[in-house]
Amino acid sequence: MGAKLRVYKRRIRSVTATKKITKAMEMIAASRVVKAQRQVAASTPYASELTRAVTAVATGSNTQHPLTTEAEQPSRAALLLITSDRGLAGGYSSNVLKAGEQLTERLKAEGKEVDAYIVGRKGVSYYSFRERKVVESWTGFTDSPTYADAKTIAAPLIEAVQRDTAEGGVDELHIVFTEFISMMTQTALDDRLLPLSLDKAAESDESAQAGEILPLFDFEPSAEDVLDALLPRYVESRIYNALLQAAASKHAATRRAMKSATDNAEELIKSLSRLANAARQAEITQEISEIVGGASALADATAGSD
Repeated sequence: MGAKLRVYKRRIRSVTATKKITKAMEMIAASRVVKAQRQVAASTPYASELTRAVTAVATGSNTQHPLTTEAEQPSRAALLLITSDRGLAGGYSSNVLKAGEQLTERLKAEGKEVDAYIVGRKGVSYYSFRERKVVESWTGFTDSPTYADAKTIAAPLIEAVQRDTAEGGVDELHIVFTEFISMMTQTALDDRLLPLSLDKAAESDESAQAGEILPLFDFEPSAEDVLDALLPRYVESRIYNALLQAAASKHAATRRAMKSATDNAEELIKSLSRLANAARQAEITQEISEIVGGASALADATAGSD
């Protein structure tokens, strides 16, 4: 019984140590998600207003530009997949990867080749294990992305959009990330960044919702030059906002997973404590039985000698 009791005590110490780690990780994730949530709230208005500006330029001119013009027969699409560098976040990365797989299958069913661009070690490992080609990847900053990271990611994507498909360019740019809705709700979704859907952009435009008609504009030096200037800003701002939402979602998922792990550790400690108490009681009972038995045997031996 003594050996069994020592096993229970050792397991309780081990689970208690694990509980301290998961509790600390839960508190760290909770502090980080608040900061990330503020960054999302600060970056979203800029991305939305920039989209409105691009929509105004596109609807106010007749220029043909990769930012707003649909290819007659699109044959190649770029897919930017935003995952995490770390695990311990429940189904966060797997949900993003699943959404990416669904989008890839849908694009291939439309007859388009898909060029993968990956953010985060989880996505890189997923594609590497399956021996799939990745055009470019970025890691090491998913927990706390900056605008400089978004610019680094956007540069090769913008270049691919501006190149002809015969030279390795793409007709469309899609992004898959996790949208941060609340502390308890995060949803993996896909969105097409380029070409910009004017109908979709108009739905979120306050003036369009109010029934106003966007006027025609005169552009200096030209509408095409304005769109050329807005193209990198638009892509960078949308990618930055997606990176921030993904970071906030990841921290929220980590907090939720670590809280669940801490609660499970507490339940396991209670269960092991009950087993340890039962083993100790059994050990005490056995010791008492041995003492009583020894005393009874000694009494019988003494009576026999008399």
